[in-house]
Amino acid sequence: MFDDGVADEWAPFALTRPCGELRFGRWRLRERIERISGLSVAGHLTRPWLGRFAEPGAAPVVELPDLGPVPRIYWCSRAVLDLAASLSARAANLWLDGRLAGAALAADADPPDRSWLAAPTPLPGLDDVELDGEWLEHAWDLVVHGASRLGADLGVSLPDAGADLPAGVWRLGTAPLVVGPGAEIEPGVLLDTRRGPIELGPDVSVQGGARLAGPLFAGHRSRLLGGSMSAVSAGPYSFLRGEIEEATVIGCANKAHDGFLGHAYLGSWVNLGAMTTNSDLKNNYGAIRVGPPGAEVDTGVIKLGCLIGDHAKTGIGTLLTSGTIVGAGSALFGSDMPPRWIPPFSWGTGADLATHRRDDFRGTAETVMTRRGLAVGDDTRAYLEAIWEAGAG
Repeated sequence: MFDDGVADEWAPFALTRPCGELRFGRWRLRERIERISGLSVAGHLTRPWLGRFAEPGAAPVVELPDLGPVPRIYWCSRAVLDLAASLSARAANLWLDGRLAGAALAADADPPDRSWLAAPTPLPGLDDVELDGEWLEHAWDLVVHGASRLGADLGVSLPDAGADLPAGVWRLGTAPLVVGPGAEIEPGVLLDTRRGPIELGPDVSVQGGARLAGPLFAGHRSRLLGGSMSAVSAGPYSFLRGEIEEATVIGCANKAHDGFLGHAYLGSWVNLGAMTTNSDLKNNYGAIRVGPPGAEVDTGVIKLGCLIGDHAKTGIGTLLTSGTIVGAGSALFGSDMPPRWIPPFSWGTGADLATHRRDDFRGTAETVMTRRGLAVGDDTRAYLEAIWEAGAG
C-alpha cells in the first residue's frame, strides 16, 4: 500500500503512521484490502521518518527496492474497495470511480518511482480494470462516512447467528449479534441491534449499565465500562466509558471515564482524562471548519467533533470545540479551552502551548505501552524519536 500526496497531508495521523493502518468501518484500510484480495500486504510505502513504525499485526514500512522481483500490486491507501470487489494480481492499471487507484505489475516489471506514488498516472502497456468503491479525500472523511461504512461492513461480514446471552442481559432488534470467545457481559447491559449489527470480539468485557447500539464493533480485550455507545468502531485494547456516538478508535486508547465523545476519531495510545468532552455541532448549525489559522478549510458538514493523533493526552475536564485537531504526542491540561488547531507535540493549557519535550514524551509513551504489555525495544524508541523530530524538531 502507498500513501499518495493527499494522504501525506492527513493531519493529525500521517505524522505517526502509514494511512493504510487507519481504521475505517470494521477494519483498518490494510485489513480491508487483504480481506478482499486474499493477499497479505507486504508493506507500506510512506513517509521516510516512519521506517521504524511497528504495531502488533501491522504491515511494516518498506522501500521500493525491498520488494524484489515478484508480482506486485500497488494500491493507494485512500482508495476503499467495496467488499464485493474482486482484486487480482493480473497486470493492469487499477481504477476506482474513474481515478487511478494503483497498478498490478508482473514480476519482471520495473517498480514505479516515488513521484508516481505521490500522483499515480496510468502505466503504459497495461490493460485497464475498473473496480467498485469510494475515495477518502480528507482525514475527516473517516468520521463523516465511518458509521455508514461500519454498518455496511458488519452487515456483510457477520454471521446471522443468535448469541447465547447471560441472564440479565437484554437485546432489542434482529440485526446480527456476535459475542466472541471469552467475552463477558455483566447483567444490566442492553444490546440494541435495531439500527445495525453488534460484534464484540474475543475477551471483550462489558460492565453492567452499558447501552450498546449498533452498528458497533469492539476489538479483542476491549473494555466497555458503562454509558451509552452507538455507531462505535473500537480496535483492540480500547477502554471506553461515557456517551460515545459515531466515533472510531484505532486501538489501545483510554477513555475510561464519563464525558461526551461524538463524531470523533482517536489514534492509538490516546488517553482522555475524566470528563473530557468534545462538541460536534456549532450552536448556529453551520458547517464546521478545520485546519491551522489562516488555512482553515470548510468541511461542508455540520457534525464533526475532534480528530486526536497518536499518543495525545488530555487532563481532567478538557473541553474541545467542534472541528478540533489535536496533534500527535500533545499533552493538554487545565481549565481553558484549547484552540481548534493544536500542533503536534504541544504541551500546556488553553492557547498557552509549548513544545512537549522529547524525553518527557518518549518516557510517557514507553510507560503507557509497557502497561498494555507491549515490549519497548530499540526500534520503538527510534520510532518515537523519529516522529518527535519530524513533528516538533
